[in-house]
Amino acid sequence: MTDRPDSSRAPIDPTGIHAVTWRDGRLDLLDQRRLPADLRRVVCEDVDAVIHCIRDMVVRGAPAIGVAAAYGAVLAARVRVASQGPNWQAGFGSDLARLKEARPTAVNLAWAVERMLAAAAAAGDDPVAVLLDAARRIHAEDIAMNLEMAKRGAALIETPGSVITHCNAGALATGGVGTALGVIRAAWKRGLVTRVWVDETRPWLQGARLTAWELGRDGIPTTVITDSAAAQLMRREPPAWAIVGADRVVANGDVVNKIGTYSLAVLARHHGVRFMVVAPSSSLDIATSSGDEVPIEQRDPQEIWAAAGGVPPGAEALNPAFDVTPAELVDALVTERGVATPPSTASIAALLKG
Repeated sequence: MTDRPDSSRAPIDPTGIHAVTWRDGRLDLLDQRRLPADLRRVVCEDVDAVIHCIRDMVVRGAPAIGVAAAYGAVLAARVRVASQGPNWQAGFGSDLARLKEARPTAVNLAWAVERMLAAAAAAGDDPVAVLLDAARRIHAEDIAMNLEMAKRGAALIETPGSVITHCNAGALATGGVGTALGVIRAAWKRGLVTRVWVDETRPWLQGARLTAWELGRDGIPTTVITDSAAAQLMRREPPAWAIVGADRVVANGDVVNKIGTYSLAVLARHHGVRFMVVAPSSSLDIATSSGDEVPIEQRDPQEIWAAAGGVPPGAEALNPAFDVTPAELVDALVTERGVATPPSTASIAALLKG
C-alpha cells in the first residue's frame, strides 16, 4: 500500500493505491510501466513532466489522465506566475494546449483541460490556489462517480458467476476505485463474482500486470488468459458478463477503448455473454456522432517488437492503441447518471439530460 497524500483536503482513493495524487506541492504518480514488480513513483514539478508521463504511460487510463492533467495545469500556472507575473495566462494557454494533445483518443484529457482553462479565466493574478481547488474537485468527483457506477453496475449482475475483463479499468486507471473494476469489486463483495478472467492485453500487458495486481490485492480469484484464449473460454466456460471501461463513448453509443475490446465484444455476442461498458459522464462525447470519427492513437511499433524479442528482417508492425466497439454489441452502458440498456443516441442523450 502506498502512502496517503499529505493534506486532509486531498481526495483519498479507497483502495489505497493512489495512482495519482498531489503531495508536497507536486504531482505524484505511481509508475505503471514498472508494476507489479516495482512500486516506484514519479514526481512531476512542471507541465512538461506531466506531458511526458502521459505520453510514456507512467499514468494511463482515461479518467486518471484527466486527473493528472488537472494537476498539471496547477504546475503550469505556478511556473508561469513565477516567471511572468500578471501576464501568466498567455504562456499558460500554450502549456495547456500542449497538455491537451498529449494523447488524442481519450476524451477525459480534453475535458479536464477545458475545465481548468475555465477556472483559470476567473482566477485573477494569483491562480495557483484556485486551480488546485479545481483539480481536487475533478479528482474527488471522479472517485465519487466510480463509487456510484460500482453500485449501478453490480446491480445488473443477478446471479453468482465469473466475469471477464480487458485491459485495466481500476484504481490505476482512475482517480480511485475504478470503472469496470469498481463494478467487479462491488459485485465481489456481494458474492456475485466468483472469478475474474483477465485478458493479458497486449502489447503493454495491462491486464496481466495491472488488473491482476489490483484484484490480487483485494483477494479476488483471478485467472489471466491470453487475449486469443477468450473465444475458447467462452465456448467451454462462458462468464456471465464481460465488463470493460472506455476511453470515449460517442453520441450513438459506439465505445472507444483499448485495442482488443471490439474483438471481445464480438466473441461475447456470439457466445451469449452479456457485455457491460462502465464509463463516467466525463467520457461521453456527444459532439462526435460515431466511432468512425474518433482519432485512433498509433503507438511506436517497437512496443510490439519488444515483446517479440526483435524485428524479423523485412517485417513491419501496426500498433493502434484503441479500437471502436459498435453500440449494437453493448448490452449496458453504466454511468454515474444512470444505465443505458442498450446505449444509443436517444439513451445517451437522456442520461446527459437527466
